[in-house]
Amino acid sequence: MEYRLLGRTGIEVSTIGFGAAPLGDVYGHVDAGEAMAAVQEAIDSGITLFDVSPYYGRTLAESRLGEALVGRREKVVLATKCGRYGVDEFDFSAERITASCEESLKRLRTDYLDVLQAHDVEFGDADQIVEETIPALRRLQEQGKARAIGITGLNLKNLRAIASRAKVDCMISYCRCNLMVDDLDDVLMPFAKEQGIGIINASPLHMGVLTEHGVPEWHPAPMEIREAGRRVVELCKAHGVSAPLVGLRFCLEHPYVSSTLVGMASRELVQANLKALSFRIDPVLLAEIETTVAPVHNRIWPSGRVENQG
Repeated sequence: MEYRLLGRTGIEVSTIGFGAAPLGDVYGHVDAGEAMAAVQEAIDSGITLFDVSPYYGRTLAESRLGEALVGRREKVVLATKCGRYGVDEFDFSAERITASCEESLKRLRTDYLDVLQAHDVEFGDADQIVEETIPALRRLQEQGKARAIGITGLNLKNLRAIASRAKVDCMISYCRCNLMVDDLDDVLMPFAKEQGIGIINASPLHMGVLTEHGVPEWHPAPMEIREAGRRVVELCKAHGVSAPLVGLRFCLEHPYVSSTLVGMASRELVQANLKALSFRIDPVLLAEIETTVAPVHNRIWPSGRVENQG
């Protein structure tokens, strides 16, 4: 396993992170026993960063992860979120952020979090995030409830705008650094480097677009993006490799991203993802992928409030 520091936090994380959303049956029903075994397999294999949220499965993912980490909490960097609790359920008030942290600590069976972040901030009022949410997170940090605090979201300009007004330690950006969209470097990365903000990349497979089974029903990507993803999957198969392997390796090669989160709900998936550490992408295949995705390159779907787009 490879490890990197998370910005200037002093926290070291594995370059492959365990995305725990599947533990909440977000992408379909998973066997609870196998999901628990996947957590153990990941820890034994050197994966240290585990990321979850009360939103995933309406607290189910947190509860399952907390159970799986009993006796092994000190071996992991545990990250969760607050502010989002359902498809259209958001509350970024200081009171709710504080209560949410306490609830997550109980479900995760721990007395502190390594990382606590406001979830999908483009759905909130930017002024509230700056003036109320982030200060509440800082108070929790001062109380020893979280070692580092930050924000997450899809819209890069919104992340940058908020972080330019209220200092954060780290961010999670999703669907903006993968084989189909790579504008993270253009919009957010220069600012993050300058400020020493740790960046965690999520959704290396574009939330399922770059998988053989395709996207879940709720996926927001328009048909042309889904179709381009399907063509990439077939192209990789023709080259004798899997699109998830290529996609994850592509993300791991980013020089500044501290960790890339990938969903895992079985021991088989854990081992498949670990192969990306030693895999190298054929330059010919990469060029063909770039040609395939060119018509939809860097296209993203709307998310959050109109004023927070970009």
